Amino acid sequence: MKAKTHILPFFATLTLICLTTAQHHSFSSNAGPRDLQTIHIKQSQRQLLHYREELDIEDEYLMLPACLKFDNPRLRSAYIALQAWKLAIISDPLNLTSNWVGSDVCNYTGVFCATSLDNSSIQTVAGIDLNHGDMAGHLVAELGLLTDIALFHVNSNRFCGKVPKSFKKLKLLYELDLSNNRFAGRFPYVVLDLPKLKYLDLRFNEFEGDLPKELFDKDLDAIFINHNRFALELPDNFGNSPVSVIVLANNKFHGCFPTSLVNMSKTLNEVILMNNGLRSCLPREIGLLKKVTVFDASNNKLFGSLPDNIGEMESLELLNVAHNMLSGNIPGSVCLLPHLKNFSYAYNFFTGEPPACLDLENFDDGRNCLRNRPKQRSTLQCKVFLSRPVKCEAFKCHKFDPSPPPPPVTSPPPPPPQSPPPPPPSPAPPSALPSPPPPSSMPPPPPIHPPPPFYSPPPPPNPPPPPPPPPIYQSPPPPPPPNSPPPPPSCAEPPPPPSPPPCHEQPPPPSPPVQYLPPPPPPVYNSPPPPAPVYNGPLPPINGIPYASPPPPPLY
Repeated sequence: MKAKTHILPFFATLTLICLTTAQHHSFSSNAGPRDLQTIHIKQSQRQLLHYREELDIEDEYLMLPACLKFDNPRLRSAYIALQAWKLAIISDPLNLTSNWVGSDVCNYTGVFCATSLDNSSIQTVAGIDLNHGDMAGHLVAELGLLTDIALFHVNSNRFCGKVPKSFKKLKLLYELDLSNNRFAGRFPYVVLDLPKLKYLDLRFNEFEGDLPKELFDKDLDAIFINHNRFALELPDNFGNSPVSVIVLANNKFHGCFPTSLVNMSKTLNEVILMNNGLRSCLPREIGLLKKVTVFDASNNKLFGSLPDNIGEMESLELLNVAHNMLSGNIPGSVCLLPHLKNFSYAYNFFTGEPPACLDLENFDDGRNCLRNRPKQRSTLQCKVFLSRPVKCEAFKCHKFDPSPPPPPVTSPPPPPPQSPPPPPPSPAPPSALPSPPPPSSMPPPPPIHPPPPFYSPPPPPNPPPPPPPPPIYQSPPPPPPPNSPPPPPSCAEPPPPPSPPPCHEQPPPPSPPVQYLPPPPPPVYNSPPPPAPVYNGPLPPINGIPYASPPPPPLY
């Protein structure tokens, strides 16, 4: 009885289609059957897709015009997904989707095809790259039909809404870059269901609330969630994550500094926790992070002394603990680290520094309680703060647990493609820290095999300036892509009717360069950032390349 009830809406839909067909025949006697079928599929495609998922209807029910020919059923499903998404894009100022017409989806702008990993005789859609497109709209559930996709990059657009639950069907997704958009709501839990995911980039959005603990048990290699509205105390299993880069800056994390971070000593290269609300002392065991090159815990509420064990972090190149409430003497071993070039400990209450710190390439010791040094705090301010001794036990933080975390469950890497990709060389990363993003350019007309794109971190949007002092950002607008005529459609298709989006907005003009000018000056880093980590694991369908969105430099 229940099955019959569910089938009724489907047959009702077919009845409406038939009635509409009769109406079109009465008003347009010159229209051919194929033209009418094209009109009908545009009007009912998304509803039929919903019924197919809801009732597990066979694919034959979702009929496309006979003039559309596809090499295999997966390209047919990709056509359905991309056409549904095109309807949900309400602003496309660069006309990136203007050639999304016809059955040759592999020639759509921003769509890359490659040989299927499980069937070497067919081509499938393996990647989506619409970075820096300035498009507005939302992600549709039909994108879950792109089951062979490995890369999904849409950074620096104006997409809003939520990440569809249908993304859980993207079992081969390796990189997900949604950064610098207008996504909102809770953390997209659907990413926890992606077994191959290695790179997660959600920065510069409006996500809020808690983070799931399961995120740090997942076999990820890079996590970027900075510049959102996440607010919670970092969970106890934080150190279980096997990432090499983790950036949590500019959120509302609070509570104790995560001592379990030390458990990540075998993999961690960069950790950026700046501009949150962490309130505790730094653990002595921090010296175990011997592979870390960038450590930034500035603009928090850290107390106590700087652990002398930091002098054991032999790979450290940048250390920033500015804008906290640290006191005592700077350990002499810290400024003797062999690779340390940038050390900022300004806006604290330190009372002593070794001469070696003054010989560093870049250092900032202003606004402390250091005698015979310029730009220090007043004597009264130092006396009032230092008269209250700090007891780290009062924060009641968890002590470091030296037991290693359980190994994450990993999946075997997919086989490499049969033919190597022929991309042109990517532009080199920026050499100066204060201006991270190089100018972006849209990819050339896609070949049969996708080139390995290399993209810079997205420019920050226009958030309100935080109380602590971030540096000046300047992001030039991306140049328009070269104008190339779209391929001729495979058959006559009338333009589809517009689909109402879930969020309404007027497309704003390109945002001008953003400058944040808070009262105290930020530290200036003149040395180049550490290189983006190179990942030895295969990147389906491309092998042995750096991640498409390298980690940002230490300044934001």
